[in-house]
Amino acid sequence: MTTLDITTQETIYTVSKLNQSVRSLLEDRFPWVWVEGEISNFSQPSSGHWYFSLKDPSAQVRCAMFRGNQRRLAFAPTNGLHVLVKAHVSLYENRGEFQLIIDEIEERGIGKLYQEFNLLKNKLEKEGLFNSEHKKSIPIFPKQIGIVTSSTGAAVRDILIVLRRRCPNTPVIIYPALVQGATASKTIVQAIQIANQRKECDVLILARGGGSLEDLWPFNEEIVARAIYTSQIPTISGIGHEVDFTIADFVADKRAPTPSAAAEMASTDKMELLNRLSKLNKQLSNFLKTQLLNKKQQLLWINKHLLQNHPKRRLSELVQKLDHYEKTFIHLMSQSINKKHSLLTEALAKLDALSPEATLKRGFSITTDANGRILSNTSQLEIGSKVNVRLALGSVGCLVESKTD
Repeated sequence: MTTLDITTQETIYTVSKLNQSVRSLLEDRFPWVWVEGEISNFSQPSSGHWYFSLKDPSAQVRCAMFRGNQRRLAFAPTNGLHVLVKAHVSLYENRGEFQLIIDEIEERGIGKLYQEFNLLKNKLEKEGLFNSEHKKSIPIFPKQIGIVTSSTGAAVRDILIVLRRRCPNTPVIIYPALVQGATASKTIVQAIQIANQRKECDVLILARGGGSLEDLWPFNEEIVARAIYTSQIPTISGIGHEVDFTIADFVADKRAPTPSAAAEMASTDKMELLNRLSKLNKQLSNFLKTQLLNKKQQLLWINKHLLQNHPKRRLSELVQKLDHYEKTFIHLMSQSINKKHSLLTEALAKLDALSPEATLKRGFSITTDANGRILSNTSQLEIGSKVNVRLALGSVGCLVESKTD
């Protein structure tokens, strides 16, 4: 028997697990689709659910519509009927069959509305009504909020509940309008124009609850789209459910998936604001503490630097230097004087030893002639000359009587 070589990284699926995974992939990839085709093989078992195929000339797909979704239909599906269905893609796991789970069915006449929707969407898109540069910013803290919707519908109640919870102190003005029927689009335009004329609001919510394409059609009218585009008040569209898209959604400055979500976009939650303010207050407090500490350290450094460079301190340093120089000078002068004194004493001793006085004290004498000239040779004298002889103590006058050479 041959054994298949399966690496440890490869996953082995059971049939159930594989079908379940494929179903999840399909439902995630195609949450909602519009599909047009012809009904065939229609059946209605005792459960009340509808099962049929939807086909075109080249292919077909199995479909199921559960009893809970049938109440909105004004007609009974039959084989051969051309319809447009809104469904999500799925897989019937027990048989591994690809199928559509249908939420809405519209006769081909309604399908024409879908074609009109696409035609108008393409037209307005080419004119630039959907361009982001034309979108106005939604104010963070609106002073007053306006709502264009039916004053008796569920949408306005949902919006008011959200606004009462998030910003109970913000005034709200309702501009009543029809949101379904042949004349609804005109009343919607009038409400938008009145809101712009009065200039009472900072933001405008355009809303209604869910419904079929036909129910939502007033919000696909060209006059409504142009009224939203020319509005000076920023507009948020909250029309139908998350899967519903209208022309108004593309023109509005902001699109919300539901009326309640539109109310959240138009308002600031008071608790969220308080928490944010508390956080900012804490950040500001920490910042100020840090700045204060830094400034205190800078002040201490400046004060220290100032003390080090203060004139009084500088003068004190100079006085100390002057005292030091004076002391050093006196010391040097004393040493110099002592040295000079020693040299002078030594010189005096030498001079004294060599002076005539010292010689005279040893018994010698100095002889000078009448002119005071010191005589050192007898040839300088004549017999009979007078000389003066200086002794250690006193002097005597003599007469030369004889001399020897």
